[in-house]
Amino acid sequence: MKSVSVVFPHVFVPWFRGVAPYMHAYRGKTFVVAMAGELIAAGRLNAFVQDLAIMQAIGIRLVLVHGFRPQLNEQLAAKGHVSRFSHGLRITDAVALDAAQEAAGQLRFEIEAAFSQGLPNTPMANATVRIVSGNFLTARPVGIIDGVDFRHSGLVRRVDATGIRRAIDAGALVLLSPFGFSPTGEAFNLTMEDVASSTAVALQADKLLFLTELPGILERPDDPESPIDTELVLADAKKLLAALPAPTQPTETAFYLRHCIRACEGGVERSHILPFAVDGALLLEVFTHDGIGTMVVDEKLESLREATADDVGSILKLIEPFERDGTLVRRERTEIERDIANYSVIEHDGIIFGCAALYPYPEARTGEMTALTVSPQVQGQGDGERILKRIEQRARSMGLQSIFVLTTRTMHWFVKRGFVQVDPDQLPEARKRKYNWDRRSQVLLKRLG
Repeated sequence: MKSVSVVFPHVFVPWFRGVAPYMHAYRGKTFVVAMAGELIAAGRLNAFVQDLAIMQAIGIRLVLVHGFRPQLNEQLAAKGHVSRFSHGLRITDAVALDAAQEAAGQLRFEIEAAFSQGLPNTPMANATVRIVSGNFLTARPVGIIDGVDFRHSGLVRRVDATGIRRAIDAGALVLLSPFGFSPTGEAFNLTMEDVASSTAVALQADKLLFLTELPGILERPDDPESPIDTELVLADAKKLLAALPAPTQPTETAFYLRHCIRACEGGVERSHILPFAVDGALLLEVFTHDGIGTMVVDEKLESLREATADDVGSILKLIEPFERDGTLVRRERTEIERDIANYSVIEHDGIIFGCAALYPYPEARTGEMTALTVSPQVQGQGDGERILKRIEQRARSMGLQSIFVLTTRTMHWFVKRGFVQVDPDQLPEARKRKYNWDRRSQVLLKRLG
């Protein structure tokens, strides 16, 4: 008779149910996953491959791009050849090109072997992952920059998106090495980051994910103790990049950030920087609400920003129908004018179609989110979640540990996004004195990680 842990079902079942919405959302989506060669050097390939196999099993279409910086350096050192760099790029002479081909061939063999595992009682048991590689990349030379001839170092000229789509449509995982060939057959050493971002743009992938040496983008890049900025809108990411020096090493903030920005500008809505040092980082980022690294988000024509005095009229117009039907508590114009700095809005082509306000209670390390509203014309497109994320970011920046809402009609929406119902007695004292017991609003609270 099999023994079952008493605790196990209570942990596993809610967790598995919590992951299910992400499974449904990502089935059929295309992810480009790029792993630094340092991941393999650190002995994390098998666990990483197991996570990719799980993602493919639930229907995510995958393109995997590998790097080989440490492996190439090792090959060159064995040949007694010194690695040479300039402008943050490797200078690939004939010896370095041979070494790069050897390193890439060895890594592809290791990666394919890892995907071929099927031992019982491991995540790869019963897995069937077919790997397709090929000449999907056309390259051009970097050329001569400031008098430096980069020889066989290249840049992506074109990605065979049709060929890659055909392979992933057939259920294969496409594996790309950072090599490309010119129309004349000349080989060029590319960078993993260039290949990954170019491929993501060519495929119009749903996500680009970099598994790197970095934990993500720090909120204050000059402070190593600063927390990770879990989400950067494209405009903020570009401002940050402009303020940073040109990167020369993969461990510098701008190194991967610039490729995330490039991908988002090219039509990839979500680009991620994740730490391979954290076991399961890929699964944590994709299948949990808050993720683990930094996500750069392209908001396209939308502007998610803090409100100004010029927005008062638009906010009033937006929330008025919801006040009229009782969904929201009525607010006077003078109140909104007084508290306009508390509001965040989503604007599209000059029209505000979403808003929310944050009222902090610093003494209780919490804050109240009020007036969360999205125009009925655009509901269901994720804008409510985007505003919620912005309010959470503002709350964290104030040092708050939680946010709460009072609602009579939208409890389920908040519960789906990590809020839990609490007793009104748990409200901060200042807010409890203003609680309307006749309205009997439900109090929902969310802890901020």
